Amino acid sequence: MRRNWWKVLCTVLIFYTLIGGLLFEVPHKKILNETIRNIYFHVPMWFGMMVLFTTSIVYSIRYLRKPDLVLDIHAAAYARTGMIFGILGLVTGAMWANYTWGKAWSNDIKQIGAAMALLIYGAYFVLRNSITDIDKRAKVGAVYNIFAYAMLFPALWIVPRLVESLHPGGAGNPGADPRDMDARMRFIFWLGAVPGFILLGLWMTNLIIRYRKIEDKNLLHG
Repeated sequence: MRRNWWKVLCTVLIFYTLIGGLLFEVPHKKILNETIRNIYFHVPMWFGMMVLFTTSIVYSIRYLRKPDLVLDIHAAAYARTGMIFGILGLVTGAMWANYTWGKAWSNDIKQIGAAMALLIYGAYFVLRNSITDIDKRAKVGAVYNIFAYAMLFPALWIVPRLVESLHPGGAGNPGADPRDMDARMRFIFWLGAVPGFILLGLWMTNLIIRYRKIEDKNLLHG
């Protein structure tokens, strides 16, 4: 039970986010109105993605320093879950844009940057699956993982902030406006949604790693 306390915490935080996010009253902002509730889901997905991708690259660097297929399994698993969170972030963003911008996809620089970042990471899995040699796949995958992670920053955090964008955070469009959320929303967001979805991502990755270790048992211990 002591080893699984974080799973219990994850479950509590996710349920708290779902209940609080869907039932509690929110401030009625122009254009946003009730869609502001999506902030409990859309934004934490990107937080979770960054945590998962960062953990993945740590394992890739560790593998390059000391090759161990277990480290490669961890790197690939964290990258896989990070992709899932990134796709969910893109989808929830498109849903939000459909209500606030008039259409789901408007070629906004933030949307394009997010799609490019995910395509670059998608190539990571295509590359891995194209190499049959286990050790070569792990090494090439680790090197490419570092490249993919480096591309996240210009695609998601640098270029979109330098040009005009409909998305908060672009030039002339301030992001993280404290007036968008009241105290109750900030409490749910920072203490429920963000840590809850990050822990959910770690939980999902843990399951993937356990499955991969069972699948590759003969390879790792044979």
